[in-house]
Amino acid sequence: MPRVLIVDDSPTETYKFKEILEKHGYEIITAENGADGVSVARQELPDVVLMDVVMPGLNGFQATRQISKAEETKHIPVIIVTTKDQETDKVWGRRQGASDYLTKPVEESVLMETIKRVMGA
Repeated sequence: MPRVLIVDDSPTETYKFKEILEKHGYEIITAENGADGVSVARQELPDVVLMDVVMPGLNGFQATRQISKAEETKHIPVIIVTTKDQETDKVWGRRQGASDYLTKPVEESVLMETIKRVMGA
């Protein structure tokens, strides 16, 4: 069963993603901020990470950079999922190592399609 790490400080968003992903047969791991997201990614080595951007402390761009550059986690695709929808944010997210960039609210079909694509399915 593929494992997805959801890094988001909003319990509502985390719950929504968890509901969708569990329905499609994914195992869910969660973290409430960027720093925890990086450490959980190192410990659990999930198959994919869904990363929010606007979080206290280490933001999603910084956490994405750490995950995508670290030797032990650089193979894990990170999908940034955020309300920030400016083109500059998307470009910056990609430069940090994100495999894709989705804007909230995300349709279930788009989310699932994106996860499957970045996992190489």
